Amino acid sequence: MLLTERLELVPITLPFVEAAMESDRCRLEQLVNAPLPRRWHGRALIERAFPASLTDIRADPEARLWGDRLMILRSRDRRIVGSVIFHGRPGPDGIAEVGYGVEDESQGLGYATEAVACSLRWALEQPGVRAVQATTFQWHRASLRVIEKCKMVRVGSREHEMLGELTIFELRK
Repeated sequence: MLLTERLELVPITLPFVEAAMESDRCRLEQLVNAPLPRRWHGRALIERAFPASLTDIRADPEARLWGDRLMILRSRDRRIVGSVIFHGRPGPDGIAEVGYGVEDESQGLGYATEAVACSLRWALEQPGVRAVQATTFQWHRASLRVIEKCKMVRVGSREHEMLGELTIFELRK
């Protein structure tokens, strides 16, 4: 677990992913000892966050869930407010890719910046990691603000097959 001023960043485990795929809200909350957001998108959100199949995740959970964490408030109002998701353990190029999201009612409060900054520090301390990248759309102001606050720099772009151009940002050791 990683700690920030206001958050616990709790590792996402295989049992958590399995319970999410089964839409077992009660089990999910028991696994992390914190309530889910009232509006939780269930399996659809998990499938978007984890592009690998459940079979692939089960085959190598350590590699596939590498660095993935839930954002849980440390206050009396202990609850899940979002997640930071890496796209698996970095390959031979040493580049990790990170994504993040905060539930609707907790957006705009700095939780993403706090969690992503901590997760970036953690990732860059791991053996074999030389950089962390994040991608977003130029119109996604909130995501761009998190990236800017985390001191990531623009390194390029790539096309998304359905949504257009994604801008790539990076933070190096």
